[in-house]
Amino acid sequence: MDHLQCIRTFVAVAEAGSLAAAARQQEVSAPTVTRAIALLERRLGAPLLVRTTRSLQLTETGEQYLGDARRVLAELDAAEAAVTGQRQLVQGRLAVTAPELFGQRHIAPLLFEFLDQHPQLEARAFFSNRLVHLIDEGFDVALRIGQLPDSGLTAVPVGSLRVAMVAAPAYLARAGRPRTPADLARHRIIGFSIEGQGRVDWQFPGHKSMRPPAERLIVNANGTKVAAAVAGQGITRALAYQVTDEVRDGRLRVLMRDCEPPPVPVHLVYPAGRLATAKVRQFVQFAAERLRTLPVLQGRGLEPPRRTGSGQGTPG
Repeated sequence: MDHLQCIRTFVAVAEAGSLAAAARQQEVSAPTVTRAIALLERRLGAPLLVRTTRSLQLTETGEQYLGDARRVLAELDAAEAAVTGQRQLVQGRLAVTAPELFGQRHIAPLLFEFLDQHPQLEARAFFSNRLVHLIDEGFDVALRIGQLPDSGLTAVPVGSLRVAMVAAPAYLARAGRPRTPADLARHRIIGFSIEGQGRVDWQFPGHKSMRPPAERLIVNANGTKVAAAVAGQGITRALAYQVTDEVRDGRLRVLMRDCEPPPVPVHLVYPAGRLATAKVRQFVQFAAERLRTLPVLQGRGLEPPRRTGSGQGTPG
């Protein structure tokens, strides 16, 4: 077995989580996979996997080598596809990642439709609030919400999202309605925390940035944060797509619209630029066209509900 095939086998084992699964994926025998890993470890002079009867784990060296191996294989596949013309075929496996709630609501339906259009394509979807490293973790396309770092990835803008403060009518009836950022100090706040990320200052145009008020409740899932606000637990900040339905049907009210920070940009990003394969280029084009029609990405979708029969808007 040549060295390149050993590397591909190692990546397959790491992604599948077992030798047997990787063997089935590559349509070879389990002993062939075991021999490929042994040859690679002997060549590198270091163990890449720790194997027991019940589990398989990467060593620290294996974790580091996996990221480099994925990057090299991705670049090699893109270069070969560009020469052979295979980059025109929508086939193989497409790996897509996005923030959890946005992915569930807006990316998953697009992916289902794209799969229906391309029967030779397989897909892997991973929706998580942590920042996923595309190349090291083997993803083709990501949806990113927020300012983009200078990463070398190709970025396609699809819109932007308002950052709104919301609370339930029942809570506002009890605690009153804040009119300025200073008023938040006397309110219950529902916070949001992502593992490994610190608290971020709240920005209010025309006011000094401030540390978030003391949170009565902190959660790590956007769905839970919104549910807490609907249940009257306090005020929270949310990206527009997270609360569109709740605002539209009156379960949440948008507060201090004049104090909202600038909208947050949204992009589809992918590596390889012009060498991207057909599955990546066509999915990005398809998804970008659909996403740009979403009202919530065009600054709409947080309008207050209409009063039945009066034709007048409810106070927002």
